[in-house]
Amino acid sequence: MKVTKETNIGDLLDEDIETARFFFDIGMFCLGCPASRGETIEEACAVHGTDPDELVAKINEYFENKENKESK
Repeated sequence: MKVTKETNIGDLLDEDIETARFFFDIGMFCLGCPASRGETIEEACAVHGTDPDELVAKINEYFENKENKESK
């Protein structure tokens, strides 16, 4: 999965629940709330004062590493 700032948080969590930790790291503990699941990464970062590009890079790195491990 390729993640962008426009990626919906709910869709991302449905794809891989382990990505929740990246949101916990920015102080977003309300992932069970319907409103937060409907936000984009960019919207969540704006509310939590975090750089969306940095968060997207971390999540994409996670997926890349996961994919590399699975292909071995």
